[in-house]
Amino acid sequence: MKSRTVQLSFSGLGARIIPDGLSDSGYILEIGGAEQSHVDMADQSHIFYEYLRRIAHVIDVFRPTQEPISAAHLGAGALTLARYIQVTRPESVQVAVDIERELPTLVLDELPLPAGSSLEILIDDARSAVPRLASLLKTEQGIDAIVLDIFSGWQAPEHLTDPEFYGELQNELSGGGVLVVNVGDDPGLTFFAAQARTMLGIFNHVWCLTEQSLLTAKYPGNLILVGTDQPLSADIRATLSAAGPHPGVVLDTHELSEFVATL
Repeated sequence: MKSRTVQLSFSGLGARIIPDGLSDSGYILEIGGAEQSHVDMADQSHIFYEYLRRIAHVIDVFRPTQEPISAAHLGAGALTLARYIQVTRPESVQVAVDIERELPTLVLDELPLPAGSSLEILIDDARSAVPRLASLLKTEQGIDAIVLDIFSGWQAPEHLTDPEFYGELQNELSGGGVLVVNVGDDPGLTFFAAQARTMLGIFNHVWCLTEQSLLTAKYPGNLILVGTDQPLSADIRATLSAAGPHPGVVLDTHELSEFVATL
């Protein structure tokens, strides 16, 4: 593949898709010179980045594989998770929202979705898009899974971090639906702690999945927050822990509350 750089109109950054250098079928979406997403075109259910694998495992414990779901992705990237859902749950309906108009076109031109994909692309601000998600997914029962993957520390837009936004997302979920949030943060984890406290004030239960060393708050990395109406059972904890990546940790609502109290 001959890489071409596309100028993104919102951020002004350049985006391109390049071989990952590790295989004949792996590609990386690079934005502003930084790796943003990875896709394996030989197996689009394969997820390279650890934090995305944790998100995929969360969806797996909420909805069995092969069972179609409705899913909204706030932050499109290279549509890695949307590809995973399509391959593992054919006939699912999905929508991906991104503020960069040029990005989905670049991704879909160079890295086509699996055959049979039902995916709507919406170019919009994530919060502005929320009222339209259910209608785009053609669901009256609510959305099974909403994935929020646009945060990077305190640079995140303020209107996407307040309690009202999380409340709006909760209102869009189906019974038993799940909100999964990727939070990238620096040592100290002060931004993560703020987002966790906000979600704990909205959802009956909030879980956290991450790499074990991040609980020291000494390293940068990604922590996954899961907003749900169900507690973390022993069986689900065991399934998520076994699924990895390793070494990992799964915190329930009480454990998460205790952890953020130390930050």
